[in-house]
Amino acid sequence: MTLTEVLVVPMRIGDSFLARAYRELLLNSTDFATVPVTSEIAIRAAELRARYGLRTPDALQIATALAHRCDAFLTNDARLKQVDAVRVLVLDDLAEEVSGD
Repeated sequence: MTLTEVLVVPMRIGDSFLARAYRELLLNSTDFATVPVTSEIAIRAAELRARYGLRTPDALQIATALAHRCDAFLTNDARLKQVDAVRVLVLDDLAEEVSGD
């Protein structure tokens, strides 16, 4: 899901270099893992959608993070802070903390 989401803008604006850089980062980096959506993850995503009213992509990503016991979920969607099943870190909030605003 993440790969699908991050490739939209580079493809929309015709930036093949950026699209390739995103693919390289997400598919070939040792810092990220591409994992399949299992039935366990799909069921947990449905539970998250029912409880928090999340969109399917967000629910799938958070359910995947939970299934893989991630310490936190990094996003730039402040609406996801409502999810208390995992620590949600919002990029804009982190940037403000770093810059001292």
